Amino acid sequence: MTRTLLLVVAALGLLLAGAATGIAAVALHTRGWGFALVVVASLATLLALPAGWSTRVAFALGWEVPVLRAGLATGPGGDVVVSGDLAGYALLVLALVVALAAMLTLPARRRTAAPAPSEESCERPASA
Repeated sequence: MTRTLLLVVAALGLLLAGAATGIAAVALHTRGWGFALVVVASLATLLALPAGWSTRVAFALGWEVPVLRAGLATGPGGDVVVSGDLAGYALLVLALVVALAAMLTLPARRRTAAPAPSEESCERPASA
């Protein structure tokens, strides 16, 4: 029970940390130094976190929500937060990289060993 609670708390904390980093990415992506900082911070965090649903994927999900929300939203006058220029497209490509890095590095599922077949089940019935 305590391990599950710890994983939930870690996942929630990493969701919030990812959201804060994603908001910073949206705010700073138009400045050259800001975008470089966002790339380094996001990818370094992904590499530092162990692969898993409650760690790396939780951070990436928290990162993706504000970035994609800002990238897809338009205001009442047609205003956009992430524009259709080089900086905007670079941010959306970074969003794809973050998502792929989190999902493709998930550990493989552990399979339990299947019981060995008995000798009786290996024998073929004689055809008549």
